[in-house]
Parts: sequence; structure tokens; C-alpha cells
Amino acid sequence: MARKIILATHGNFAQGIRTSLELICGKATNVEVICAYMEEEFDLGQTVETIIYENQENELLVITDIFGGSVNNEFFKYVERSNVHLVSGLNLSLLIEIYTQLEHTDSLEKLITQAIKNSQETIQYCNLLKAKDEEEEF
Repeated sequence: MARKIILATHGNFAQGIRTSLELICGKATNVEVICAYMEEEFDLGQTVETIIYENQENELLVITDIFGGSVNNEFFKYVERSNVHLVSGLNLSLLIEIYTQLEHTDSLEKLITQAIKNSQETIQYCNLLKAKDEEEEF
């Protein structure tokens, strides 16, 4: 079973972050994007249904931008399928970690769990870190 990553976001965020991923990691052939609502005739339900149907033989990791947003909610309808893994909170550190280890892991679930934990640790208010460093100098 092949593994695929689907980046699904409101607007062009998915395309932009894939561009950043490819700048760092090279061409991402197993990463597809959904840039929702960028065209007037866009139908999210039909788009998601088509992706799910066309990838029944693949293990899908869908990463969306906002938990509880329309894009996330549409994919949430399919989480009972054994080949669908859904994560919200797309960011570049999360994507890079998952992408670089995707083909080397025995357990996609473990990889996702660890990547989320590691990604959370990269979110920092840097001003507070600077203030802490300055306090430690004295």
C-alpha cells in the first residue's frame, strides 16, 4: 500500500507550504494539495469524495489547516476508514518531519503522534526566550 500526503487548506496555503517543502526536501511526488474555495465553482464535498475514492488502495495522510474548519470537517467524515489518517494544524516543521520519514516508518500512527509532539515544541514566543536568556546571563 503506497502512502500519500494530502495538504488541504482554505486558500492557497496548501500550495505555498508544498512549495516550501520542495525547496527544502526536493520534488514531493507523493504530496497533493487542495486549495479550497479559490474557484467559484469549487465543491469541497465532491473534491474530497473523489480523493478518497481514487485512493482506496493507498494509505492517506490528510493534513488540514484548522481543526473544526470546513476542510477538516469534510475529511473527518472518512476517519473511520483504516487507510485515512487526519491531522489538523498544518505547519512546515510538522510536514517536513512526516514527509522525510513517511516511507521509512512501520507505523504511520506513531510517526504522526511523535511529529505532532515535536512540532508543538517548535512553536515558541521568541521574545520570552530572549528575556530568559538575558536573565540567565546575570
